Amino acid sequence: MTTGLLPHLDSKRLVRMVEISRILNSETHLDQLLSHIIKEAAELTNSEAASIFLLDPRTRQLKFTASSNPIPAETANIPVPLDNSIAGAIVKANRPMYIQDVSQDPRWNQNIDEAIDFQTKAILGVPMRNGNKQPVGVLEAINKLGAPHFTREDFETMVILADIAGVAVEKARLITELEQVNAELAELDELKTNFIAIASHELRTPLSVILGYVSFLRDEASPEMAAQMDSVLEAAVHLRTLIQDMLNLRYVDAGEATVEQKQVDFVQLVRDMQAASDETAVAKQQTITVHLPARPLPVLVDPNMIEVVLGNLLDNAVKFTRQGGHIIITVQRQGPEAWFSIKDSGMGISENHISRVFKRFYQVESPLRRSHEGMGLGLSIAKELVELNHGRIWAESIEGIGSEFFIALPLTNA
Repeated sequence: MTTGLLPHLDSKRLVRMVEISRILNSETHLDQLLSHIIKEAAELTNSEAASIFLLDPRTRQLKFTASSNPIPAETANIPVPLDNSIAGAIVKANRPMYIQDVSQDPRWNQNIDEAIDFQTKAILGVPMRNGNKQPVGVLEAINKLGAPHFTREDFETMVILADIAGVAVEKARLITELEQVNAELAELDELKTNFIAIASHELRTPLSVILGYVSFLRDEASPEMAAQMDSVLEAAVHLRTLIQDMLNLRYVDAGEATVEQKQVDFVQLVRDMQAASDETAVAKQQTITVHLPARPLPVLVDPNMIEVVLGNLLDNAVKFTRQGGHIIITVQRQGPEAWFSIKDSGMGISENHISRVFKRFYQVESPLRRSHEGMGLGLSIAKELVELNHGRIWAESIEGIGSEFFIALPLTNA
């Protein structure tokens, strides 16, 4: 319909319509969009006023939404039924209508005129339609100025403008709905994060006590009781892994985290891990050996982030090292950097997997046949946090023999 009308518009008005289309399609705020539409409608048709009624998709009623005249608060969004109203007739017919004298039309309701202190004489109304040509509202030009009647060019201008406006309004509505949904999701995500942080923190302390006592009781138990204690230990270790994964969820979007760097001694940071007494490693009867240099290695990092990195690497080593296996932790100076390495005697990683172990949710084992629990977040989080602190992380491995993970952080006195 619009294409057939274009040749009747002069070149100046065509250029104006193209510019209007660009503006309307770039505007996403509904109120500003409607204000621009009615301003253009009134100016292009030389009308005394213009107004917009939007169709509420839930109630299937029109609402008096915008006018070139100020709308009192009590009149804004006043419902207009589809039956027995001029705007409703335009929506139902889905075509333009020109009412030359509204006082002679039984569908005319003068309540709006009274509310905004205005006198409507003639209405040129056209449906505003979305991309599927379904009406989303009505655009009206009211009272032609300087002439007794609206012209054909006014008619064509309003049809084109209404089609452009209808698509823009629908897009603005969808964007508004999307923003509301995103806000709700963000709120839910924050509640989830807070719950996870509180729950995991509260669970960790009693679990450490359980692991400690079960390990002690196992050493003192008879062979039959020791086997039962092993089952308890295995369940407790599994629960500890799940709790660690819950803690890791806080750092899934580490790229948006606030980095609070300060100078710390990397050697002391690793010493404070107390890796040799890790409850899970003790429960699995693993031996953890720590080699630290005698001299400090100062680094500029966020200590909380690096503690998470070191904890994730230790948990990963313990998880994939068999019962009674060995883990070696080494800290040393390498040129202008402090290097941390953790070497395990676990299952190792094949060459085709080694480059992908730092991807989020990546699992070396098939999710249907894997024997180790976890969500596949620990190493990806470690990588993101190390890089936020201007460091590097990588892995070396021989399948069936074990793996070694490395961290390199720049020294502040290098």
